[in-house]
Amino acid sequence: MTTDAKPAAAATATSTDPMMPTRVTWDDSQMQTSFANVINVINSREEFTLLFGTNQTWNVVGSNSLAVKLSNRIVLTPYAAKRLHTLLGQHIKDYEDRFGVMRLDP
Repeated sequence: MTTDAKPAAAATATSTDPMMPTRVTWDDSQMQTSFANVINVINSREEFTLLFGTNQTWNVVGSNSLAVKLSNRIVLTPYAAKRLHTLLGQHIKDYEDRFGVMRLDP
């Protein structure tokens, strides 16, 4: 008998207990990073599409148009979009609690 072995009942309880949080492993081995300062959202009944890009217009004075180079498109189910909305809302609240309220131009 070894003293460092867990009892079978304890091992079973931790793997099937619905009250235990699910462990998520984040695999970033293939991750790429992109910068975006422009975002647009389009949606249908089945999906939300987020378009990310970078404003390429450096001198907006005297110009009535902007050039945006799109770099990424993320397609979400409506439920995933709502979870993103909730998650971003909480993180923005936390940010503003620490650094002050961000004002958006009208």
